[in-house]
Amino acid sequence: MIMMLHRQEDLMVRLTKIALIGSLSLLASSAWSQTNVGADHYGGLPWSVAAPQGAEWTLSCGFTPVTLERSIYDRKHWANRLNRTGRGPQRGRLPGDNGSCTLTKTNGSGAVAIALVKDGVAKSAATLHREKPVTVNVF
Repeated sequence: MIMMLHRQEDLMVRLTKIALIGSLSLLASSAWSQTNVGADHYGGLPWSVAAPQGAEWTLSCGFTPVTLERSIYDRKHWANRLNRTGRGPQRGRLPGDNGSCTLTKTNGSGAVAIALVKDGVAKSAATLHREKPVTVNVF
């Protein structure tokens, strides 16, 4: 009976160690999957919002997680989203090579459009209506 209890305790210790190692491996792999872009926050995909008649808009882009250097004190800031508001045309870049951007017209006249460019190919979408945001995905 004592030998059987000892074997069960041994088995529980081994299973606990295996579970702990598996958990640590999972955490490490998710941390390694983030791309470190350093101080080059906007070296990835170019995006462009067109609003020829000066309409106001909001842009929300999601992308795979990156770590970036925001200051000498914050060298490993984590990000996976870019939010902008604007009026008229505006351009910029995402920090990585993939993303999904949703553009919403908030005020003004005329259409608004969003374009993302990857490998020389542009994907774009446009809307005239505030209640109909448009989304462009590049993965």
